[in-house]
Amino acid sequence: MPSTVSTGRKDLVPLCVDLDGTLIKTDLMCESMVRLLKRNPLYVFVLPFWWLKGRAFLKREIGARVELDVTTLPYHQPLVDFLREEHRCGRPIFLATASDRKLAQPVADHLGLFTDVLASNGETNLRGTRKLRAMEQRFGPRGFDYAGNSSVDLPVWQRARQAIVVNARETVTAQARRLATVSRVFNEPQVPVQSVLKTLRPHQWIKNLIIFVPLLTSHQLNNATLLGDAILAFMAFSLCASSVYVLNDLLDLDADRHHPTKKLRPFAAGDLSLPAGFVLVFLLLAVSGGLALLLPRTFAVVLALYFALTTSYSWRLKQLMLLDVFFLAGLYTMRLIAGHEASGIAYSFWLLAFSMFIFLSLALVKRYLELLGLRQEDKHGAKGRGYTANDLEMVATLGTTSGYLSALVLALYVNSSEVRVLYQHPTLLLLVCPLLLYWISRVWLIAHRGQMHEDPIVFALKDRASYVIGILTLMVLWLATGR
Repeated sequence: MPSTVSTGRKDLVPLCVDLDGTLIKTDLMCESMVRLLKRNPLYVFVLPFWWLKGRAFLKREIGARVELDVTTLPYHQPLVDFLREEHRCGRPIFLATASDRKLAQPVADHLGLFTDVLASNGETNLRGTRKLRAMEQRFGPRGFDYAGNSSVDLPVWQRARQAIVVNARETVTAQARRLATVSRVFNEPQVPVQSVLKTLRPHQWIKNLIIFVPLLTSHQLNNATLLGDAILAFMAFSLCASSVYVLNDLLDLDADRHHPTKKLRPFAAGDLSLPAGFVLVFLLLAVSGGLALLLPRTFAVVLALYFALTTSYSWRLKQLMLLDVFFLAGLYTMRLIAGHEASGIAYSFWLLAFSMFIFLSLALVKRYLELLGLRQEDKHGAKGRGYTANDLEMVATLGTTSGYLSALVLALYVNSSEVRVLYQHPTLLLLVCPLLLYWISRVWLIAHRGQMHEDPIVFALKDRASYVIGILTLMVLWLATGR
């Protein structure tokens, strides 16, 4: 809730409102730059030349090349509610921003609260003292109130009639109180640590346990040296995967904001700034790369290839029908390859074949759930995807078929020559097939009912039946060894 003090008669005093970080919980320049680079990464070589001509020129050039969906931006709702009340009372409200007018004007049009927009124009970067001069020329000294959020706004607050502080740091709020008459303070709870953890998605690291599968299937889990290498590989892959999750969230803002649950992700919701996200990506990659240097060079190559492929997936490939799920399944299989390279254990044809089919089935579960949500909402297509709601049944058919093929590969493995080297009673391994078939069928049936988490791996972590099946599978493997 905002804190207030008596302001006297103010209905005729213009209220000027900052945009970035104040009216919205993000920065339009950063948002537009991310969209520009996502559309064409080669713009990274052009941006420095635009910057040399000034920030105003840079903003104009970027703004001329991107379109923002202002309806889904993360607005500071308590401030917007306050502005609506002021607007109903007839108070003139102006949007005063350093963002380019091409980006700011659609925001003003969408909200319908502003008398006019004061913004950068390609020549003048309307920030700090320049913004102050523009407002004093239009309204006169102390002829306006101003709502802002950062230390850059301190000179403006000092010359304003009254100051409104929105989600500023405590030190900035204290400085504003010393320099100006603060009429209102809008503060929302700040939970940066929780937001960072949420965007890292550590629960997804469970997928990287696939790295230990080569040790399990070759009966080398008791080898301390190989186990230590696998743990290092797991840590490196987990940090690298988190960097990809962060980068994906940065590149997928529009699609996330149109999604019923993904719109709550920290970057989409404005809980974390976009620049902080890029710093986080760099730090995660640096630590991940450092760990990879402690392992065989081929593992580092696999890790680098994984990052390149996942980045390509986030950038473009996730928008391509079918290619996206094949890529997603391949990324799971790369974790298996990483386990082999980190430990030096020889590859198994059967294990690689099994992984391809089972991971393709799980990837198709994710797409099935998205399409099911579209159909329930009576929508035809999803933003940023290559599917339509009409593809639902076909995706289900492909997914269940792929899952059952993984069970077939397992059954054929039981009759192979390789299995006799590792197991004294290989025929017992056939008991794993019905367990696997049951689990796959159950996953798809629950998905069909719409009761599945959007990620089947996360579902399995919370599903008691999955734990029971996992324990039974391990028991069968132990009995088959004859120990």
